[in-house]
Amino acid sequence: MNTYKIACIPGDGIGKEVVPAGQQVLEAMAATQNFGFTFTSFGWGGDWFRQHGVMMPADGLDALRGMDAILFGSAGDPHIPDHITLWGLRLKICQGFDQYANVRPTRILPGIDAPLKRCTPKDLDWVIVRENSEGEYAGVGGRVHQGHPIEVATDMSILTRAGVERIMRFAFRLAQSRPRKLLTVVTKSNAQRHGMVMWDEIALQISKEFPDVTWDKELVDACTARMVNRPASLDTLVATNLHADVLSDLAAALAGSLGIAPTGNIDPERRYPSMFEPIHGSAFDIMGKGLANPVGTFWSCVMLLEHLSENAAAQRLMEVIEQITTDTSLHTRDLGGSATTAQVTQAVCDLISGKPETARRAA
Repeated sequence: MNTYKIACIPGDGIGKEVVPAGQQVLEAMAATQNFGFTFTSFGWGGDWFRQHGVMMPADGLDALRGMDAILFGSAGDPHIPDHITLWGLRLKICQGFDQYANVRPTRILPGIDAPLKRCTPKDLDWVIVRENSEGEYAGVGGRVHQGHPIEVATDMSILTRAGVERIMRFAFRLAQSRPRKLLTVVTKSNAQRHGMVMWDEIALQISKEFPDVTWDKELVDACTARMVNRPASLDTLVATNLHADVLSDLAAALAGSLGIAPTGNIDPERRYPSMFEPIHGSAFDIMGKGLANPVGTFWSCVMLLEHLSENAAAQRLMEVIEQITTDTSLHTRDLGGSATTAQVTQAVCDLISGKPETARRAA
């Protein structure tokens, strides 16, 4: 029997609530399968920063290196500048382990009242592939003459041929694996005439390796309108770090809530552990109130199971998630309901273990 080593990093805010919920669900799933988990929790984040002056230890990556996967909560604390929380924890892990493919599936789950009036679940079923290692978040730049009228601040978007080729190949391969075999390459090459022109050229080059994939190119601003007006025209999208970051939040909102959206930060070559997380952020305004929607974390656990090649368990957990979202009495506040994090988590665990009557009572 396989026993997988999972690092749990709740981080900040409601991450401290949804990551334990995800661990609870994974344990319930393992009890019905021929595999197990050992979980190791790391208390890194804002509280760690207040004690140690850093978001995670200098040797933190070494502590994670031997893990099979990482379950992450959120990075963000209203009392710490955002660039410190993000670069000191989440991006340190993503870049340190070269998790260059950020994968964000989005679709309208059963029972969710999504905001687009002419959009049905079959019209909105997307996967956004975000280049996760360079681009606008490469970290290259600086500030000089701070506080003076001549102060200058720069952030450089860095695109390398190697980085673009590998994310394009990943995206084309993912599109090829989906029924529609359709890919949209998001760009801004009309205005960014160097890096994004190379991005477009490499997309054309890589497309020749995938003749069965139909692909098109869309400017990022036009893509936002297309997501709203013609959602059925999209399937798989690939974009730079910043562009995909923005588009995936729009996608989650169009599907009903950021609270249900998952993410995988993937090292496709499996040299290092990959990291799975909900995209909703730390949400300090509801922290500690039991209001956080854990569905985004549970869907991230589906991706984690798929990454571990436990496909039957992943499929079963996704089926349970869809049963839960179908029951509006188990909707949390972001979905217009009043269910708590604990009630949704217990209902999922009960359904996994074959006790649907308990799931109904949990509401």
